[in-house]
Amino acid sequence: MFKWLRNLRALPEIPEAGWQATLARYPFLAALSTPERTQLRTLAAEFLRDKEFHGAHGFVITDEVALAIAAQAVLPVLHLKGGLAWYDDFVGVVVHSCEVVAQRTHIDEAGVVHQYQEVVAGEAMERGPVMLSWQDVLASSITDDTGYNVVVHEFAHKIDMRAGQADGCPPLPPGFAGMQSAREAQAMWLTTLQTAYETFREQTIVAERFGGDAPWLDAYGAESISEFFAVACEAYFVNRPRFAAEFPALRRLFDEFFQPERA
Repeated sequence: MFKWLRNLRALPEIPEAGWQATLARYPFLAALSTPERTQLRTLAAEFLRDKEFHGAHGFVITDEVALAIAAQAVLPVLHLKGGLAWYDDFVGVVVHSCEVVAQRTHIDEAGVVHQYQEVVAGEAMERGPVMLSWQDVLASSITDDTGYNVVVHEFAHKIDMRAGQADGCPPLPPGFAGMQSAREAQAMWLTTLQTAYETFREQTIVAERFGGDAPWLDAYGAESISEFFAVACEAYFVNRPRFAAEFPALRRLFDEFFQPERA
């Protein structure tokens, strides 16, 4: 509601020096084509206009912090129809200086309640804010070889959640991949993703329990298919060549969704 009001507010100006510093810090952004970088800059300005940044526990939100997060957050929607409309379900971005300990509650199949703590670098809440660790946002400048990027991870969850609860399948456009119905498109997507997930999960288990070779992607992706989707999106956007070699079927699937003109 009242989305049209945003267009009445001028876009914030991104200083040239700050923009170039951001591109230099995150090489996967600098590697974009000139038209893509221009579009990325515009989307980043829109993100800065529409979202509210909050520093947790005294952390100060500087221009450097806000721009680094904005530029990476809009990367997944760079070629998506609707652009930042994919992020319309929230306003707040909460930034901590480092990882935080989150309290978790889980009810198992027997109805027993388990409470535990989990150290997290980021979290995307359904129809709620995105939380990020600045320490891990900075680390994304040197972890593209491992396919790690906390900002892309959490905003991939937001894209996934547009269809409801995160299940690894975002809302697909009509006629996606030549499918005649939305149900067929979703079934095809989940079959492709599930196959890759099960293989990855088996590799992760073998590595952890029996000393086998660890898979390339972050082992956290073995937690669930929704986490695997987010982890795969990280690698897809920050290290496309390695991702294409490791997951050719997923690369084709993601191209069809995130970059249909390339597909």
